[in-house]
Amino acid sequence: MIILDTLVIGGIKFVLSRIAEAVDAQMNDVDALREELLAAQMRLELGEMSPGEFAALERDLLTRLREIRERAADEDSGTMRITGIDVSVADDDSPDDPRGR
Repeated sequence: MIILDTLVIGGIKFVLSRIAEAVDAQMNDVDALREELLAAQMRLELGEMSPGEFAALERDLLTRLREIRERAADEDSGTMRITGIDVSVADDDSPDDPRGR
C-alpha cells in the first residue's frame, strides 16, 4: 500500500511539475505576449474593447515584457564572455633569452 501511495504521489508531482513548466513557458513567451497585444489593438479598432480596457491590458502586457527582458538580462550577466586576448611573443635571438641562445 505504501509503495502504491508513493507511486501515485510521485506521478502527481511529475504531472504538476510539467504543467507548471508549460505555464511558465507560456507566460514568459515574448512572441505570445506580442500577439496578445496585437489582438487587443485589433479589438480596439473594431470597437470590441474600450480605450480604457485597452490601456489597462497594454500596461500589463508591456510590464510583463519588460520583466522578461530584465530577467533575461540578469541571467545573461552571469555568463562569461571573452572580449579580447593579449599575446606576447619572445624573439629567439634576443639577448635576454633565458635558454642561453
